[in-house]
Amino acid sequence: MSVEMRMQLAEVLPAEEKTVLWDLTKQLGVEQVVTGIEDLPGQAPPWDFARLRAIKERFAAEGLDVTVIESAPASIQEPYKLGLGDRDEHIAHFCQLIENMGRLQIPVLCHNWMAGIGWLRTTFDELERGGALVSGFDHATNEALGPSEYGVVTEAQLWERMDYFLQRVVPVAERAGVFLAVHPDDPPRSPVRGIGRILTSPENFQRVLDIYPSPHNGLTFCQGNFSAMGVDVPATIRRFGNQGAIKFVHFRDVKGNRDHFVETFHDNGQTDMVEAIRAYADVDYAGPARVDHVPTMAGEANENPGYEVMGRLYALGYLRGLMEAVGKTNPI
Repeated sequence: MSVEMRMQLAEVLPAEEKTVLWDLTKQLGVEQVVTGIEDLPGQAPPWDFARLRAIKERFAAEGLDVTVIESAPASIQEPYKLGLGDRDEHIAHFCQLIENMGRLQIPVLCHNWMAGIGWLRTTFDELERGGALVSGFDHATNEALGPSEYGVVTEAQLWERMDYFLQRVVPVAERAGVFLAVHPDDPPRSPVRGIGRILTSPENFQRVLDIYPSPHNGLTFCQGNFSAMGVDVPATIRRFGNQGAIKFVHFRDVKGNRDHFVETFHDNGQTDMVEAIRAYADVDYAGPARVDHVPTMAGEANENPGYEVMGRLYALGYLRGLMEAVGKTNPI
C-alpha cells in the first residue's frame, strides 16, 4: 500500500527587497514563502497590519504566497522570555501580529523560547564533503566565553514564563486561525552560558503541548535539533505528527550530539532521511517544510553561512526527490 505525500515545499526569502532567490524559488516550482519581519528604522513596527499586508502583496505580485512568519523580532520576544517588567505590552504586540496574520491568511507563526542568546555556533568554516563549508558547535568552547550579560536564567523561570505566555497567546491564535510552531533550542542543551533552555527534548516539547492543549499550540520540527538530541528522528516525527502537533518543518541534519556537532549536507548526516520523509507521510503531514542550514559550496563567499544559494538548490532538489519517491512507492 502506497502512502500519500502532502508536505508542501517552502523557501525562506527576504521580505524587504527582491533578490535572485525569489526567481530561483519559482524556477524550482516552490510557491510558498517563509519570511520574517524585522525592526527597521523609519518603518512601522512588525505587528503593524499595513506593513504585513504590503509584504504579503509584494510576494503575491510575484506569484509567491507567504505561509509562515519566522519569526517575531527579538524586540517583541525577549522581554517576555526574560521576564522583564513590560512583558504584557510585548505579548500584546505578539498577539496583534497573530491577529493580523489571521486577517491576511498567513497560517503559521514560528517562534522560539531561547532567552537572551538565540541559535548559536562556535565555527562557520568546518569542512564537509568536497571542501564545502558548514557550521559547528562545541559546548566547551562556548562556555569559555563566560556568563552572558543576562546572568543566570533558570529552567524553572522559563517554564513559568512559557505558561504565562501560552495562556494569553493561544486563545488569540485560535480565534485568528493561526498555528503557533515553537522551535527547538539550538543547540538543544541547558544551560548555555548561565541561561537555561527548556526545548531540549521530546519530553519537554510534550510538556509545552500539555500546558495548553490546542491544535493551535504546536511545534516546528527542526530535524537537525532533534537529531542532536540523540533521539530517533522518524519515531519522534510519528510521535508528534500523530498528535497533529507539527505545524512547520525545518529539513536539515547534523553529525554529533548536543554538546558537539557539525552541520552536514542533507544526505550526509546521521538521520535516515528516507524514513523521516516516510514518517511525515504516515502521519499525513500537510504543512510547509523548508530546507535549512545548507553548506556553502565552491565559489560562494560564505558571507551568509547556512544560507548561501547553491546548497539550497541542492537540498530542495533532494527533498523533492525524497517526497516523490515516498509518495509513489510502497513502504519497504
